[in-house]
Amino acid sequence: MCLGIPGQVVEIIDAGNKLAKVDIAGVRRQVNMACVVDEAHPVEDCMGEWVLVHVGFAMSRIDAEEARKTLALLAELGEAQAELDAMRESGKTSQTTR
Repeated sequence: MCLGIPGQVVEIIDAGNKLAKVDIAGVRRQVNMACVVDEAHPVEDCMGEWVLVHVGFAMSRIDAEEARKTLALLAELGEAQAELDAMRESGKTSQTTR
């Protein structure tokens, strides 16, 4: 499974090597933009845009609404996972006290 995390391009680090700094939920990472740029849309035009990032590469450009929805869904999944982990832990405790 490939999971892309939305991030917003906040800085062009090295246009020649197609590297940008992307803000992903408050964490800024260097990202390779080669998959989302071409002659018609160079890396310099990506400032402020939202991209889906997977293992250090921008895999696609997305609009701000799609980014917002994806981030909200990821937050919900994180909350659900925390709840499942808590239930597993409480189940271990209950089983050892029987």
